Amino acid sequence: MDLWYIAVFALGALLYSALLPARWRGWALLGASIVAVYRLQPPSPVRYVDFILPTVTLLLCLFVWWLARAPQQKATRADGITLAVIAALVVGLSLTRYLIPELRPTASRAPDTLVIVVALGALAAVGALLWRLLRGWRSLLTAGIGLIGLLFVVLKTEALATILSAALRDFAGQDPTRANAADLTWLGFSYVAFRLIHTLRERQMSKLPTLGLRDYMTYVIFFPALTAGPIDRAERFVKDMGTLAETRLFAAPRLVEGGGRIAVGLLKKFVLADSLALFALNTANAEQAVSAPALWLLLYAYALRLFFDFSGYSDIAIGIGLWLGVRLPENFDRPYLKSNLAAFWQSWHITLSSWLRFYVFSPLSRALLMRKVPAAAAVFAAQMLTMALIGLWHGVSWGFVVWGLWHGAGLFAHKLWSDRTRKAYLRLGQYPRLKTVWTLTGSALTFHYVVLGWVWFALPDITQGARVFGRLFGLP
Repeated sequence: MDLWYIAVFALGALLYSALLPARWRGWALLGASIVAVYRLQPPSPVRYVDFILPTVTLLLCLFVWWLARAPQQKATRADGITLAVIAALVVGLSLTRYLIPELRPTASRAPDTLVIVVALGALAAVGALLWRLLRGWRSLLTAGIGLIGLLFVVLKTEALATILSAALRDFAGQDPTRANAADLTWLGFSYVAFRLIHTLRERQMSKLPTLGLRDYMTYVIFFPALTAGPIDRAERFVKDMGTLAETRLFAAPRLVEGGGRIAVGLLKKFVLADSLALFALNTANAEQAVSAPALWLLLYAYALRLFFDFSGYSDIAIGIGLWLGVRLPENFDRPYLKSNLAAFWQSWHITLSSWLRFYVFSPLSRALLMRKVPAAAAVFAAQMLTMALIGLWHGVSWGFVVWGLWHGAGLFAHKLWSDRTRKAYLRLGQYPRLKTVWTLTGSALTFHYVVLGWVWFALPDITQGARVFGRLFGLP
């Protein structure tokens, strides 16, 4: 999101909290989120793709909601109204194809409205048929997770995304030789995918509460958190949705808190992060730096830029969410000041690391321990896989894999160290000054370990990353 969209969203949130009747708040959030999915979608050179991808986002939400319902949960009248509202908005957005480009809410001209209506009708018929045929199939939830995972892998793998782009170009009558992975930039899909998988896993574990279609759709595509998180949990989000009508939104404490978060986020993102970007480490200036100290300066700037960029967007999302009546979870908590790597990951991109800890690390480590794998080996394998997946979540490249493994190895080393020094650390309580030195030393070591890992994040080319890593220590 750029400043223009943030200003529009913030102003809209203020008007919503001040003027909108309470009973319409839930519907307003759904409608605004659907329009935002289309409006924020980047343009694509492949014909109609920038309309198709947001539409597929909505269809995936509908598919997962239907799939994840409790066995006894029946579709309600409110669910039917929600479905009609979604369909009406999609068709209405397609009708804007007849407007001049400056007035269209979509990135480019939408497909013909009749084609959209027929396509949606056909998909509904196919979906109903498949549901009748597969209803009761035990692996249906797993298949849903697999489908979302497959989409994620295809979009994040440059070669696969290019192949898919070429196929779409060919189908649209365009030159397939000009295909590029960037053609399929899908707004917010990394976050949408994890919310959808969270829903399916919670249903598999019989922990998912009853979710109405309106609240669930809003949860997945809630526009303040669509492009950069946080990744909320469905059960927490719908509690806020359930109290929207009773919550006093246009109140000084909420307005001040939300406005403060937005202001801090704007300062972080558009002043600090954007200024640091001018000399932060990248593939070009990494080769221009003539000395190790110069490289360290670029790397420090990159580390700070990432923090201010990511946490700034989270602050803005949380602030706008407060004005809308939804308290999104915190995502950053002074991570660079933590005294060990485990504490860093409990305070950096908190909702992402918590998601993977809950759905990957914990079940995998338990499964390995149940198979009588030695505890140290089980923890090592689970940590390495979890952190590798965090790397791949950012993009399928060797640089991100190495970055993830770097952190996995660091977390395992920290566990071994803390297990062996726990008694000594507890005795430090008797020596406050020595404990302070211990903590400060741990913070300095942790910060620099994290900073060194950013080399692989900033330089996805593994050869260049290895060369720059060596040059930081004076190696040729």
